Amino acid sequence: MNWKVAYERHNLCKEKEFKTIHEIESDGMPIISATVPGELQLDLMREGVLPDLYYSENTLLAQQTENLHAWYFTTFDAEDNQALKFYGIDTVADIYVNGELVKSVSNMFLEYEIDAPLKEKGNELIVHIKPICIEARKDRIPAISRTQPYNYPTLYGRKAAHSFGWDIMPRIVTSGIWRPVELVTKKADAILDAYAYSCFKTGCTEVSVFVSTELSGDLAQEYQVHVKGVCGDSVFEGTETLFQQEFHVDFTLDECKLWWPKHKGAQNLYDITVELIKEDVLLDAKSFRFGIRSIELDRTDAAGDDGEFVFKINGVKTFMNGTNWVPLSPFHSQDAERLEKALELLDESGSNIVRCWGGNVYASEEFYDFCDEHGIVVWQDFAMGCATYPFDEKFAHIMAEEAEHIIKRLRNHPSLILWAGDNECDSHIIGWGFTHQNPDQNSITREVLPKAVLLHDWNRPFLPSSPYITSHVYENDLPLSEDHLWGPRDYFKGEFYSTAKCHFASETGYHGCNSPASLYKFLEKPWPLFETNGSPTKEHMVHASAMEPIEGKPYTYRIKLMFNQVLTLFDTVPDNLEDFCRMSQISQAEAKKYFIERFRIHKWRTTGIIWWNLLDGAPQTSDAVVDFYYDKKLAFHYIKRSQEPVCMMFDEPNGQDLSLYVSNDFLEDKVVSYRVENITEGTVITEGEVTAPANQTAKADTITFRGKNLFLITYTVDGKEYKNHYYTELLNISYENYMRDLKKAGLDHFSF
Repeated sequence: MNWKVAYERHNLCKEKEFKTIHEIESDGMPIISATVPGELQLDLMREGVLPDLYYSENTLLAQQTENLHAWYFTTFDAEDNQALKFYGIDTVADIYVNGELVKSVSNMFLEYEIDAPLKEKGNELIVHIKPICIEARKDRIPAISRTQPYNYPTLYGRKAAHSFGWDIMPRIVTSGIWRPVELVTKKADAILDAYAYSCFKTGCTEVSVFVSTELSGDLAQEYQVHVKGVCGDSVFEGTETLFQQEFHVDFTLDECKLWWPKHKGAQNLYDITVELIKEDVLLDAKSFRFGIRSIELDRTDAAGDDGEFVFKINGVKTFMNGTNWVPLSPFHSQDAERLEKALELLDESGSNIVRCWGGNVYASEEFYDFCDEHGIVVWQDFAMGCATYPFDEKFAHIMAEEAEHIIKRLRNHPSLILWAGDNECDSHIIGWGFTHQNPDQNSITREVLPKAVLLHDWNRPFLPSSPYITSHVYENDLPLSEDHLWGPRDYFKGEFYSTAKCHFASETGYHGCNSPASLYKFLEKPWPLFETNGSPTKEHMVHASAMEPIEGKPYTYRIKLMFNQVLTLFDTVPDNLEDFCRMSQISQAEAKKYFIERFRIHKWRTTGIIWWNLLDGAPQTSDAVVDFYYDKKLAFHYIKRSQEPVCMMFDEPNGQDLSLYVSNDFLEDKVVSYRVENITEGTVITEGEVTAPANQTAKADTITFRGKNLFLITYTVDGKEYKNHYYTELLNISYENYMRDLKKAGLDHFSF
């Protein structure tokens, strides 16, 4: 389809309705060629109507597009029994086919199949996308509904929350057809859905395939369904006669091939084919992959010596190291082109878990396929974040429809181990001072979403919120078993982080500056950071995602935060950009390393950490460890070493003693030989061999130290050599000495 788009400001066209392409072309509105999938803002940039929104202060100009209507239009030919399928429209839109309004939509997360009468030649398609910030004025939200940091213009219109501005993403309120549009053939007899699930019993495994069909014949029993699953030499197969349109086909396997997460075993995937047959004629077929595995979440409401928050996969406790998955771009039509590189980085980092954050869109099938194949388990938030969403019937209906759609789309993926209701909505209720509002009264995440999971994917755990605040925790002011650790952030070994009580941290991060080369790609003047009056420069504030580049407004604090982190660690701030970037990256790298290793050393008191975050979705300075241009910061390399399945690391000192630990994520013991060198003094401190027990962390050695030193740990597992390091008394350190020792140790992985 060849698309064009007409656009106009709301006040100039709010009374107009265009049902035909001729009416659009005759009106005199600007018309440009359009890219589908795409967004209006990208088309305006391509045509020179808007400048590069990523450069300098230009992002602010995106706010001037928030009142634009857009009419996407095209013509197409069709065959008999074809329908239009939209995989993603952003966000509020009316769809016209051949002059008739056939559908109105307001959820960018849903797919829409439109069965409108089509002609063989010359069908007209118009998608009128309305400005969501203005459409939202039609809805009145209750007083308890509130968002962070600015009010979203809508809580009923289902658009990714980050689009309205976040500390990790600029405010670019996109509009467009962000996923493909295609013609699909409608069949009178069809397989609508197929879902496989398993149950473990003594001595065998039961696999069931739920099949939903569309039947045109009067008698269901005239049809058969044939199901076959193959994984290597493990095969199950059977044919059943239908007696109704939905049914289960059951199999008992004496032996099966299990799907395991990374480092625990193979990622065995069954290729399943479901065929609908009548009188020996194949009418329809559906194929998908499926992994046999069990998943449990053992958790207590509160943290403590008798508390826990631990995932068990195939009955095995699994320590989780991984990252939060945040938007790949403000323009989600570009997600597909950025996905391959992002997934490579995810796997390279050594992560065995990825949390799909609630302020994002739901990822594509390619994302989940990759995680299935590479043993990276997925924690999936429903798309709500940092807000008090309405608890009313209207929103309940919206979320029930969305949840059913998303659950059915993703539930066959074995990598998906958890549905979470939202991101930080429980904690924001309390943080905003609704002192009499118990988060457990949120009917959306306590009733609507768990009911959807129960109906459509009952064998996966559901967590109402992240972090989840139960009545018991709320009424007794108890520490949470799973929490987001965002402390003062000016020193990562400060009291807040060192005394955190949670068992599982599903968010924690630290700022790190980009390389100078990256900064010059989106800033005209990256140095200095501050004006003569001490305020961050406007450019820097804009690329800290400030919607209003005025000091004191949301997110402008992030530049001073980055400055103070350097000042705290090194007791000085350099007078040049290159040294500042290195010092900031060191601060971030040591922080992320500290967070991960602290949790691994105390396994199983602590059971997982999901750091924030892997990759920037826009040019900015942030907590990401890889910037928008795929330039790796130092933290990426430190994290990769700290997330090795067998890792040797030092705990924090006890007086002058440092305890050396070995953590093993494999399900078999590993023999580890090691050597510890004092790089600063040029001496070997200790060496030896230790058996790392399976799926445990154990103490391997103890050394003594004095002063500020960089210790290099070199260790060998299964014939392969690894390295890690520890810097003592990591506060007010000498930048020159740190860099000298880092180079001597061969760990100076800067991209500049």
